[in-house]
Amino acid sequence: MSSTQARTSGVLLHPTSLPGRFGIGDIGLQSYRFIDFLAEAKQQLWQILPLGPTGHGNSPYMSYSSMAGNPLLISLETIQAHGLLDPEDLLIESPFPNERVDFDRVIPFKLGRLRKAAERVKDRADSETQTAFSQFCEARSVWLEDYALFMAIKGEQNGASWSQWESAIARREPDALDRKRVELAPEIFYHKYMQFEFCRQWFDLKRYANQNGIKIVGDMPIYVAHDSVDVWAFPENFMLDLDTLKPSTMAGVPPDYFSETGQLWGNPTYNWEELQKTEFSWWLQRIQAQLDYNDLIRIDHFRGFESYWAVPGDQDTAIHGEWVEAPGYAFFETVEAKLGKLPFLAEDLGTITPEVGALRDRFEFPGMKILQFAFGSDHRNPYLPYNVGENFLIYTGTHDNDTTVGWFQNGTDYEKERLSSYIGAFNPETVHWSMIRLALGSVAKQAVIPLQDLLGRDSESRMNTPGKAEGNWEWRFEESVLTHKIREQLSYLTDLYGRAPGQWDEPQD
Repeated sequence: MSSTQARTSGVLLHPTSLPGRFGIGDIGLQSYRFIDFLAEAKQQLWQILPLGPTGHGNSPYMSYSSMAGNPLLISLETIQAHGLLDPEDLLIESPFPNERVDFDRVIPFKLGRLRKAAERVKDRADSETQTAFSQFCEARSVWLEDYALFMAIKGEQNGASWSQWESAIARREPDALDRKRVELAPEIFYHKYMQFEFCRQWFDLKRYANQNGIKIVGDMPIYVAHDSVDVWAFPENFMLDLDTLKPSTMAGVPPDYFSETGQLWGNPTYNWEELQKTEFSWWLQRIQAQLDYNDLIRIDHFRGFESYWAVPGDQDTAIHGEWVEAPGYAFFETVEAKLGKLPFLAEDLGTITPEVGALRDRFEFPGMKILQFAFGSDHRNPYLPYNVGENFLIYTGTHDNDTTVGWFQNGTDYEKERLSSYIGAFNPETVHWSMIRLALGSVAKQAVIPLQDLLGRDSESRMNTPGKAEGNWEWRFEESVLTHKIREQLSYLTDLYGRAPGQWDEPQD
C-alpha cells in the first residue's frame, strides 16, 4: 500500500479550548504543546472549527468574515516577545476560569491589549516587522481592505448590522466609503494589525505542525452570516431584498423527525446565477484563503452544493421553504481547474439523497460517519463500522454531538443494549475507549476523536448544543488532564489499528 493510501487518525479540538491564563485558548505556547502531544501519540490530524472572527453568540459558524482570522486566538505572550506589550500589560486583576471561556470578560481584556500593541507598532516594531506588515497588507488586500473598513464602521455604529447603517455606507457609495476611510484611519489600522498578527502566529504554528507530521483539518461553513463583510462587500452574490438589504431567501433545513418546524439559519442563500457569471471568483478567493490556513478543509453542509432549502425572508420558521438545485458540478469543476485537486472533506450527515452522494463521489471527497448515530436501528444502519467505506472520516462524535460518555449516559436502553452486544465484553465505565477502538479499527481511512472523548468527559464538557442560544463554545481543559497514560493508550491503539505514521510506507513481509 502506498503512503497516499495510508490510514490516519487525529483529534478534534478548537484552539479556544486550550489551556492558558488569559481566559481562552490561543495559538501560542499551548498550541505547540498540543501538537507535541499529537505527534507523540502518533496522530497525523488536528481538526479545528472555523477560524473566523466571531460575532453575537461567539459561534465560529457565524463570522464577520469568511477569510479573516479571529483576534481572540492571538497569543498576547507572543506579542510581548516581539516587544509590543510590556509585562505589566499582561497582569490580570482576578484569574479567569480554567474550564470555560467567559467571553464577556475575555473579549474586552484581549481586544484592549491588542489595541495597545497596534498603537505601538509604528514606534516599537523593528524594520523587519514593519516591512512584513506592509507586505501582508498588500498580499491580502483582496479581502483585508474591505474587512478592516467593515469592522471599523461596525465599531463606530456600536455593533449594528451593516443593513442598519446610513444608506450611503450600507450601499457602498464610493464618496461615503472614502470619507470613512479618512475618518476611521486609526481603527482601520488596528484591524489590519490584528489580522497581521493572527496570520503571523497561525502560519508559524501551522509550519510547526506540518514539520511534526500533523495536518490541520479546517472547517468551512457553506454559508456566511448576513452581518458579514462578505455580504456587505459583495451583495450581488447573495439573495437580498434590495429595499431592506436583508435576505430575500434564507438558508436552513426542512422539518424532519428532530424538528417539526425545521431549522431556519438566517443566512442569505447564494445568487448562484450571478456567481457563475464571474466563474465563482468570490468563492475562489475564499477557498484560497482557507487553503492558506489549512491542509484539509471540511465543507460544512456539503449537500447545499447539490440542492438547498430556501426559505422566504419574511418567514419565522423553515416550514415554507423549497428545494432549489445548486450548480455543484460546475462549481467544483471550476475550482479544481483553477486551484488543482482539492483537499476537501464533505460533511454529508443527515438525510442525504443519491444525488448528493454522486456529487461527493464524482470528486472523490471523503464523507463523514458518526458512531453515536450507529446504534439506534438495525444492521442496515449506515453508521455501523461494517457499513462504512474506506473513503470516509469516522468520528465518535463531533462538536455538535454530546460527548460519548454523555451520549451513553443519556441514551436509550435500545442503544445501550445494541452497543453492548456489538462490542461484547463491555464496561460502561470505559465506553469512550470502546468507541475510540471502533473508530480506529474501522476501514475508514481517517478517524477523528474529540478531545473530550479521550478524556472521558460527560455532557458538562459538550462544545455545542444545536438550538441552544447560550453557553456554547465555552469548554476548556486544564493542561494536567492530558496525561502520559492517555497519550500512551492512544499511541498504542493507533499502532494496533494501522494508523501510525510510516506504517504503510514500506512493503510488509
